[in-house]
Amino acid sequence: MTAPRFISVTRPDDAALAAEAAAGLLQPAAAVSPKFLYDALGSRLFDAITELDEYYPTRTEAGIFATQGAGIADAVLAATGPAPVLVDLGAGDGAKAARLFPRLAPRRYVAVDISVDYLHGTLHRLAREHPGIEMLGVGLDFAAGLRLPEGVVDGPALVFYPGSSIGNFAPEAARALLADMRQASRGGAVLVGVDLVKPASRLEAAYDDALGVTAAFNLNILRRLNTLLGADFQPRQWRHVALFNAAASRIEMHLEAREALVLRWPGHARAFAAGERIHTENSCKWTLASFDTLLAEAGFAQRRAWTDAAGDFALFVAR
Repeated sequence: MTAPRFISVTRPDDAALAAEAAAGLLQPAAAVSPKFLYDALGSRLFDAITELDEYYPTRTEAGIFATQGAGIADAVLAATGPAPVLVDLGAGDGAKAARLFPRLAPRRYVAVDISVDYLHGTLHRLAREHPGIEMLGVGLDFAAGLRLPEGVVDGPALVFYPGSSIGNFAPEAARALLADMRQASRGGAVLVGVDLVKPASRLEAAYDDALGVTAAFNLNILRRLNTLLGADFQPRQWRHVALFNAAASRIEMHLEAREALVLRWPGHARAFAAGERIHTENSCKWTLASFDTLLAEAGFAQRRAWTDAAGDFALFVAR
């Protein structure tokens, strides 16, 4: 077994993150990046969300891989050739990518996440379980541009972005990221999970579950901002709101003030009226045709999709 290697491109900087969060809170319509949702507690809460009855994307995507994985792998390998480099964006615990190892037999697994420190445990575990695969961790905030270090991809690769996370990007930003992914694949392919449009009632339930786990996930951002900014958010003064914006074809998550209040942190104060919101996340929903068009606009000439029987979710391979 070869020990994993790690490269930090983006070094987490609390001062820069605090400045970014403060700028968002001081906008006329307050908003903060969804990346602030994913501290240690937020990540554990999201893992719990994926187990909820209402939250279909994770199990539906897994079902597509289970029933149609051979065809998906064949399409990937037709583009990359055997033993490709596998680049996993937002790798986390690496579990989704590891399910592809038996079919793709990658020679190198490149796990990309915002913090390289977060990847250490993941890659040491995967190296023990898959000693024939070279393991490389890259700390990179790819939302600001996917530029992998020289030599990380040395031939046609698969760039993997599962779980419908592409929906966190507005269409223009999603197109730009897909174009970056095409460049990073070096003539190979991308494999992207996409949540499809469905009735608003099902979408809203998936982001506002009966147990309140998603509400806790969203409210946890206030605890994160208190630590980062030295702010005085009181979570009991806020409530979770999830709604489907049909015009923009996206779920929006907000935190809404239950009462008039003044938020303070060193050097700043922001008044919120009762009912005023902080926008915390978008999750765009696509049709098969609209996402196919987006891939074409990003420069992909060949595109194919696999869906579940109900048409809730899709996996696209584009080359």
